[in-house]
Amino acid sequence: MSKKAKQKYYVVWRGFKPGIYTQWEECKKQVIGFDHAQYKSFASLEEAERAYDNSYDNIRELKGKKNLLELTTDRKPILNSLSVDAACKGNPGILEYRGVYTDTGTEVFRRGPYIEGTVNIGEFLAIVLGLAYLKKNKLKMPIYSDSRTALSWMKKKQVNTKLQWSKKNEPLLQAVHNAQKWLKENDCSDIPLLKWETKLWGEIPADYGRK
Repeated sequence: MSKKAKQKYYVVWRGFKPGIYTQWEECKKQVIGFDHAQYKSFASLEEAERAYDNSYDNIRELKGKKNLLELTTDRKPILNSLSVDAACKGNPGILEYRGVYTDTGTEVFRRGPYIEGTVNIGEFLAIVLGLAYLKKNKLKMPIYSDSRTALSWMKKKQVNTKLQWSKKNEPLLQAVHNAQKWLKENDCSDIPLLKWETKLWGEIPADYGRK
């Protein structure tokens, strides 16, 4: 006698109709043919609801964030994009950075915490990791950053920081070294790096909401 298949719950963050589905066939209708669809199965409804809420709904509630679908400004962000940001407690201080899909807030990578870093270094590394993520997954979309400094470093493919090498920040500065080397070895000219217009659009979707 064959065992009865366990019930699965499917979360669709990016698709024709985001939501939670109990049947794969219904989930498939929302993601097949949708560029860069994001979805995942879960073993329980509770897990699925938590994952959906944290990655889709709650991102709209964070301080300073606006519903990007309801913007009335003449200039609007490209929703099919990646947004990156860094957070640093102290300067230098404890640093972390991450990248999310702009339209849903779904997190695609996170790094840190690093014991001794600066927010500009974190912003720079987030952009480079975003480029590497897009190239690895063969995705074509722009990357948004709200850091003018990091974007200027990207043009030169070189970090300009006063942070001195120490045992505490060795892992972070090694990551900077590796990032600069990666930039020189990989052509990313086809991926636009864009400035996030905070005054017009609110906090960047990758913002940690700690201000």
